[in-house]
Amino acid sequence: MADSPPHLDDPDYARFAWARYRRIMRWMSAAALGAVLIALAWLHWSGGGVTLHVAIATSIAVGLTIMVAAALMGLIFLSSGAGHDEDVERRDGGGSL
Repeated sequence: MADSPPHLDDPDYARFAWARYRRIMRWMSAAALGAVLIALAWLHWSGGGVTLHVAIATSIAVGLTIMVAAALMGLIFLSSGAGHDEDVERRDGGGSL
């Protein structure tokens, strides 16, 4: 049992895994902020009049799109790294679709 993959049931590994997830989310927050600033700059320099409402809508749309994608991808990494994927394969019998 010593060679079994780490699981989130282990408090030390859970702390490490969730810290890694939060670190990914911090980096992606910075990336989302950069993407929002680039999108707003592009709108401004493309010649269109950027109203407050357009700027708010663009910021929310770009920022939330990146953050939702980052959250889902981070949870996939967390699931894979914690051995949940292998557990599902064992319970399924390892069969493919």
